[in-house]
Amino acid sequence: MHFLRSRVAALGLLTAVALAPACQRATYQPKAQLAPVTGLPVGKSIPDDPTAAATIEPYRQRVTSQMTEVIGTAPVAITKNNGESPLSNFTADIQRMRASKEIGQPVDLGVMSNGGLRAPIPAGPVTVGSIFELMPFENELVVVDAPGPVVQELFNYAAKAKMPISGAFYTVSPEGKPENVRINGQPLDLARTYTVAISDYLASGGDNMVFFKPIKFRHTNVLLRSAFIEAIRERTKQGLPIEAKLEGRVK
Repeated sequence: MHFLRSRVAALGLLTAVALAPACQRATYQPKAQLAPVTGLPVGKSIPDDPTAAATIEPYRQRVTSQMTEVIGTAPVAITKNNGESPLSNFTADIQRMRASKEIGQPVDLGVMSNGGLRAPIPAGPVTVGSIFELMPFENELVVVDAPGPVVQELFNYAAKAKMPISGAFYTVSPEGKPENVRINGQPLDLARTYTVAISDYLASGGDNMVFFKPIKFRHTNVLLRSAFIEAIRERTKQGLPIEAKLEGRVK
């Protein structure tokens, strides 16, 4: 009898434990307690914090001074468009020349995609800020040692958008294929290796230039933006205007 009472008590305890959480879940109804307004509208009606404004002001003045520095003059705007454009020629040429200087040997090709050029160079005074608008990215100028078949893939890619390449001329067939490719006046030779000045972003496979990705590139430790600014300063020092033109690099 004692054993029976013990079993009944144990069953009762187990039942109570099993039902207790269920009862708690059934009765507990959490409610979010949110304030009716969780933020303040930001606008000119909010006064500047004097301490924050005083802290920022020296930096604001320095940035304004640097960005408004005039480094050259462009008689007309240097613009980009689909296919060959003055801006694409201008930037790709600077890349090729600067890369050649950095590695101490001629560089065969310079590549700049349209997507990397974010603003034209306006007519009139060219400022440092103008070049930051053109090239807002921290991309480094690098050199790729590309075998001939990889360079063929580059021209296959370029032909789809009629993209110009510094150091080369080519024709796009009605089927969108590159033909009559000439690099420094010579036909593309699949048996040799070509040096290509390009951004680290594109050399790493950006913009679907995946054919470059397996190749380890050479660093120059020069930002593209810095290369553009320094090239413009040098032209100005020589008394030359900042200009570029179409040359029929893509036909």
